[in-house]
Amino acid sequence: MANKLAITLKRSPIGRPEPQRRTVKALGLHKLNETVVHDDSPTIRGMINKVVHLVEVQVVESN
Repeated sequence: MANKLAITLKRSPIGRPEPQRRTVKALGLHKLNETVVHDDSPTIRGMINKVVHLVEVQVVESN
């Protein structure tokens, strides 16, 4: 089965450029230390790469 990614917001997007703030919001992150789980896909990986300095990513094995 496909892996999933657990994405945690570790740094605030306040003061960052607007595209980065919109990317964080599009990932479903609102508060610091909030974690969301997404399917591993090229689209999500690209969004993570835009804000890699603000988030922490872990691979979650799905059963």
